[in-house]
Amino acid sequence: MDVTQASGECETVLETVGDAVICDRSFLEEVLVGVVARGHVLLEDVPGTGKTLTARSVADALGLSFSRIQFTPDLLPADVTGTHVFNERERKFEFNEGPIFANIVLADEINRAPPKTQAALLEAMEEGQVTVDGETRQLPDPFFVIATQNPVEQEGTFPLPEAQVDRFLVKTSMGYPDEEGEVELLRRRAGRETGSPSVERVLESERVAQLRQVPESVRVDEDLLEYVASLARETRTDGRVDVGVSPRGTQRLFEAARAYATIVGREYVTPDDIKRVAEPVLAHRLVLTPDATVNDVQKSQVVDAVLESVPVPTLE
Repeated sequence: MDVTQASGECETVLETVGDAVICDRSFLEEVLVGVVARGHVLLEDVPGTGKTLTARSVADALGLSFSRIQFTPDLLPADVTGTHVFNERERKFEFNEGPIFANIVLADEINRAPPKTQAALLEAMEEGQVTVDGETRQLPDPFFVIATQNPVEQEGTFPLPEAQVDRFLVKTSMGYPDEEGEVELLRRRAGRETGSPSVERVLESERVAQLRQVPESVRVDEDLLEYVASLARETRTDGRVDVGVSPRGTQRLFEAARAYATIVGREYVTPDDIKRVAEPVLAHRLVLTPDATVNDVQKSQVVDAVLESVPVPTLE
């Protein structure tokens, strides 16, 4: 599959999912960047905006298996990864796979589970495998996590540790629909007989694997490599930031820019591609100083300031 073919496939997926989910196209692009760049996506949004529908619709369009895990304070790691169950007939223990054994996993309200259960996702997200009772098992390929958390309710939650937040390629939000979109929701609600909008399969799992290989062929010139590194390094010198973007974050920005160039059908990355994905890729990796937090500084503001201060290379 070449870049032109990959872009066409991505456009079909965006249109198909966009017909079912009422949201901005930019949001769907950011979710698709996560898929194409072999990363994971964290959605921070209030309840009822359509996060579950989005995850299920993406899975249906890509022809991938889907699983939803509702994270709660009493959820155990084995509830996520699976456990061994004794087979009375065979007189032996057999492994019973947990809900994490799916191509696309929706980790709903991930910050409601205790740290031990959250940590069960770390190995899965980074290595594509889980270890249960000392035995390592490979997860389906492709494997993609869409996690959600509620930014409003903080009671009874366990904030994600920085090490886990850093595992997410993209953090984004759907936001509220515009007036036209909300009216369309009411139309759908009035048509009870039709049920929820369905999404047709437009790709096969093998085709998705090929699609995720395409960004490797996208060219990134030397001056843009330096630009990506400069953006990450600038976050570490901002006085409002306690901990800046990690080297992993630098690499993720590079990967996301190549994935976005693939989606729009370009065989090379431009500075605008990097700017387009900078905020959803970098902002959640920043740890602000206590003073900045008290002064209600937004992480996106820091990223905007960094984009303003770092000189943009010119294309020749």
